Amino acid sequence: MIAVLQGRGQAAGIAGIAAEAGVPQLAGSSLKAALDLDWDDPAAREAALAEVLGLMDQVEAFIAGLAGAEAAAAAVAAARQVRDQDVDCSGPAPALRRGVARDRRISVEDGDMRHGRKSRSVLFDGFKRHVLRDLDTGLVPAVGITPANAPEASVTSDIAADLEAAGRHLAELHIDRAYLSSALVRGRGPDLAIYCKAWRVRNTGGRFAKDQFTLDFTAGQLTCPAGVSMPFEPGRTVRFPKSTCAACPLRARCTTSSHGRSVAIHPDEALLAELRERQHTPEGRTELRERVAVEHALAHVGHWQGRRARYLGARKNLLDLRRIAVVHNLHIIARQSATDGYQLAA
Repeated sequence: MIAVLQGRGQAAGIAGIAAEAGVPQLAGSSLKAALDLDWDDPAAREAALAEVLGLMDQVEAFIAGLAGAEAAAAAVAAARQVRDQDVDCSGPAPALRRGVARDRRISVEDGDMRHGRKSRSVLFDGFKRHVLRDLDTGLVPAVGITPANAPEASVTSDIAADLEAAGRHLAELHIDRAYLSSALVRGRGPDLAIYCKAWRVRNTGGRFAKDQFTLDFTAGQLTCPAGVSMPFEPGRTVRFPKSTCAACPLRARCTTSSHGRSVAIHPDEALLAELRERQHTPEGRTELRERVAVEHALAHVGHWQGRRARYLGARKNLLDLRRIAVVHNLHIIARQSATDGYQLAA
């Protein structure tokens, strides 16, 4: 816990001063070595946890006496954050929490790193990089960094700000589904076209799926295959009357629920309906395949930057990602110049 003061020299200095003040000293090659307990004994583990937490409180009080409460709070801020997310202090004795705290800090040195996952089985720690590629030129005009647990959609406000600062305007946006809930998509103007593969619509048992209902977004009406209409609002669930469904001749093909059929309306249902209609045409499927070039650009950037963050904190890693994007752009310009018959000179 003392190591939150950053640096082995500082941690050792505080430990020495704390020992002079009558505070138990925990110095050793590791915390477990310094405590030297039987870790198979639950009582010993609980006693060790209490001792470490008590030492942190005493170190904070000691620093407060020297530099004030504000300096003490800043010195042990990371330790307190780790304690609050991993330790339950509400009982008679402190105990480790079960499960993982929301937005859990995973590194003492880097407060921005987080746990993330690509799927249920593929986990990773650190950050996520995001790349915006110009499909016409192949250049990367904007990039973004988010903690590993942040939704992909959260990065679009920063990317939009970078584009605005560069005086660039989006006419088409080819994205995957993780970015559909972003402010860039939901707050778009009529001059921005979105290209994305919509979620598959299906229903278990071969019954009527949502795309077999008629959605009138102008009137706000949802009409079932039997011709019964109900009002709807984006983000809400439409529930047809159970009496109507019970007497419906198409009931067996629609629902088995005794409460009647229900249909969930996505907040972006109008956009999803547009995307589904477009991907059913050859032209729409051709547009969807253009996003493959973005994946290639992301792979090139990842090849040069590597899979491990080079620096501590999101700000420095964003600077590193921007540097790599410049390298990528120089490669693109060099290839285009060679193709056009030009030569670069240093």
